Amino acid sequence: MTTTSHATTTSHATTTTNPSGTAGALTASWEQLVVSALLGTDRRPPPTDPPAGGPDAPLALLDAAALHTVRRRAGLRPARAAPRPEPAPYDGRRPVPEAAGTRLAQLLADRSAGAGGGRRGTAPDLGELLPQWLAAANARGYRAPAAVLPALLDAARARTDLRPGALLFAGARGRWLARLNPEWRFALRDASGSGALPPVRDTEAVRRLWAEGLFAERIALLSAVRAEDPAAARELLGSLWSTERAEDRLLFLDSLRTGLSPADEPFLEEALSDRSRNIRATAAELLSALPGSAFARRMAARAATCVSMDRTGGGQVIVVEAPHECDADMRRDGVVPTAPAGRGERSWWLGQLVEAAPLATWPARLGGRTPEEIVALPVLDDWADELHAAWCRAAVRQRDALWSAALLGRVSEVAPSASGQAGLLKHAPGPPSAAPATGPGTSSLAERARLLATLPPAERSGWIAAFIAAHGLSEAFQLLGVCAVPWAEPVGRAVVDALGTARDEGGYPWSFSGVMGLAERCLDPAEADRLALLTAAPDGPETEDTRHGADGYWSEAFQRLVATLRLRAALLAELDGPAPP
Repeated sequence: MTTTSHATTTSHATTTTNPSGTAGALTASWEQLVVSALLGTDRRPPPTDPPAGGPDAPLALLDAAALHTVRRRAGLRPARAAPRPEPAPYDGRRPVPEAAGTRLAQLLADRSAGAGGGRRGTAPDLGELLPQWLAAANARGYRAPAAVLPALLDAARARTDLRPGALLFAGARGRWLARLNPEWRFALRDASGSGALPPVRDTEAVRRLWAEGLFAERIALLSAVRAEDPAAARELLGSLWSTERAEDRLLFLDSLRTGLSPADEPFLEEALSDRSRNIRATAAELLSALPGSAFARRMAARAATCVSMDRTGGGQVIVVEAPHECDADMRRDGVVPTAPAGRGERSWWLGQLVEAAPLATWPARLGGRTPEEIVALPVLDDWADELHAAWCRAAVRQRDALWSAALLGRVSEVAPSASGQAGLLKHAPGPPSAAPATGPGTSSLAERARLLATLPPAERSGWIAAFIAAHGLSEAFQLLGVCAVPWAEPVGRAVVDALGTARDEGGYPWSFSGVMGLAERCLDPAEADRLALLTAAPDGPETEDTRHGADGYWSEAFQRLVATLRLRAALLAELDGPAPP
């Protein structure tokens, strides 16, 4: 038996007899039949010969469509024979509980339900809960159900923020499946490859994968080896260093941030002479995070010649003398000689030197003062902003919480209410504590967020809560991004208090939609019952004169927040449920 192509079979008229007894030659194309079906047979009769009209037209249209369907299927060319793919690799992780697997299928099916605009109503946004579900499942060591792997890879293809969690959850079987579909090729580039890594002690297998593996597998391999044997990881990195592409060398070098130690100094010193400027800059940044390195000592000596106490003013003022040139040694140590547009060269060089110098340089250089006392000192000739900005970058680079706290400014803890609940649903006339709108060392929200990330979690939460209590939510969105999820109680309390105050003062809820969305994802689910008081709309009819319907929006927003928190609690309970039989 032979088959013909679709194009050949559809080029000839076919005679058929329909069930109603009318015979005719079908000369219409599939597209014409589709148009007739869309417009209706009354407006566009099916193009049969002889024409079928009146009550026979719908039946003739269906007969013609059935005939075309058979011809289209019969006219397909057979696929070429090919060997079967290798079986999917074994995944030894435990299966998700049955209820959690059902919930995952629901989240994947509805992941784009909230993508449209307009009023959201009170239903939770399931698509925004998928990252949290994946993170919780990965933390518990579950494997992905085989049936959801295609939908999981589709979701990761559509949303890059899902990829790390989705690919870790999909594991080796997900990568196996991705090889069979070009649309999932991203999984072969982005996957961590941890499921296919050889044992770190298997030297031959490690070197073979390092030489022949995909880039993502090599990154994962380097991280795994470094976690167990840093010296072996450096040897592995150096073995092919000169033959790697510059962009690959940069990412490999960046992996040294984890577990950075003085033993990495020789390798990083060599990288300072790399032909790539980005690699030189990254090596300099990593070396400056090692206060005892020769690089840090060189930068400290340079910076110390630029910043000192003004002895003529009684030793109470900082004086700055910026560099007059960027010599070859400075350039070799990563100082970029060309300033960006709008920046003076001398201030540009000064900032790089101070940023790279160990922060321990300054108490000894500036009269034995503490970081808080140093930041409070006046600086002559308008150099304060440049100097403080460089100290901010140094504090972030060196992860120095003491300097970060000094640059942010001191804040007191949020005072509890008389009931001991810190006023979660009580909106006092004044803030419970004072927080500076700008710290003594920084006025940038981005800088504040980076400095906050270096503080211990409890101190960070207390600072942000005090800031929100004093200044509201208008500038807090970026700061909230550095808080651990779920938010600590002081942060969650401050956010909900500020939202309640905004509602009571007549604010528009859509102005706070970003913070409300963060609260849905980050607030502790245990707070759901305590938020119920905010879900009720104010008494009285809502009219155009009553804040243009804002009350209804506020009520919906708080109802959605409570519903989302309760759903998040249910998701966690399902993941902790009994394993399937």
